[in-house]
Amino acid sequence: MTHSRSVRPFYRPMRPRRRDEQHRAATPLELFFDLCFVVAVAQAASSLHHDVAEGHLAHALPSYLMVFFAIWWSWMNFTWFASAYDTDDDVYRITTLVQITGALILAAGVPRAFTDGDFSVITYGYVVMRLAAVAQWIRAAAGDPAHRAAARRYAVGVTVVQLGWLLRLALPDGWGVAAFVLLALADLLVPAVAERPGMTPWHPGHIGERYGLFTLIVLGEAVLAISVAIQTGLDAGDHGLWALAAAGTLIVFALWWLYFDRPVEAPDRLPYSLIWGYGHYLIFGAIAAVGAGLPVAVDHERHLAHVSATTAAYAVAVPIAVYLLTVWVLLVRRQQHGAVVVAYPVVAGLALLVPLGPAPVQVLALLLVALVTLTVLLRGRDAGASATLTS
Repeated sequence: MTHSRSVRPFYRPMRPRRRDEQHRAATPLELFFDLCFVVAVAQAASSLHHDVAEGHLAHALPSYLMVFFAIWWSWMNFTWFASAYDTDDDVYRITTLVQITGALILAAGVPRAFTDGDFSVITYGYVVMRLAAVAQWIRAAAGDPAHRAAARRYAVGVTVVQLGWLLRLALPDGWGVAAFVLLALADLLVPAVAERPGMTPWHPGHIGERYGLFTLIVLGEAVLAISVAIQTGLDAGDHGLWALAAAGTLIVFALWWLYFDRPVEAPDRLPYSLIWGYGHYLIFGAIAAVGAGLPVAVDHERHLAHVSATTAAYAVAVPIAVYLLTVWVLLVRRQQHGAVVVAYPVVAGLALLVPLGPAPVQVLALLLVALVTLTVLLRGRDAGASATLTS
């Protein structure tokens, strides 16, 4: 006997998902989408590592920020759209695979963007992804009359900005960064304008899970980067890297713990949901930058980096400080209180002083472990106090 409801159709009208849907979880297609983005994140982190290790700091930072914006913004827009309109029909899957193809093109252009300042391949991949997203929004406008105005605004806004990205390639070299900033701001404004007629029905819990999964992917890239750097050193006969390997591992473990200490869920009000969603650019970018900075520290330990010990330490300390401050703003201040709220910015400030002293990576690891310990102890005390009040 055939059950027609179990057969995935080639096409179905794109109806909105319910915001209060129970047990809303990431789909295999979303997980595959994230997996393909690992390539782009790895390329960005690896290029940042090599630029910093070679002492090209003035070139490394703007290149990394621009490349990572393209990666993060493409991922984020798919994630929020899928949370609201994932129909899982064949047309939806094919369109998403086109977006993934754009991500792979984007990843292929990352090394050229760092070495030659040539963003043409990245732009082509980015535009492929975003125009495929326009097709999705057109489907949403047709299938969801209640949010048709928002879907149309998305489709028009994204299309106009993509034309701007293509025109940017024809500008003289000196205008590239200014045009990038202007177009990035235009991209950021599209959701703020489009959602004003009425928020599309994305699911706060599902968005929280998706952001958590991408955090894990970026953390995994950091683990891989430090592992490869240590392995390379050991293969070359340098066995004095164990302390650095242990410190790097503790740093990544602590970053994971601090993000996932409490359940992660997106706010359901428009202004703060935008701040929360956009703010994760700094969280994701900082974690990937830690994954680039730790190999720089390994290179310096092996006398391969063309930077000072202080610069190599700041390659780890600065992204850690950015991460702590952003987690503090987006997650900690909303969910916790008391000493923990004060501890995050204090540790971030101390992290920026650590490179001026000895064994900076090890000291950074100890600072983060201390912050995790404080978080756990105070959470246990709060839980005990709550249990006492309710008994």
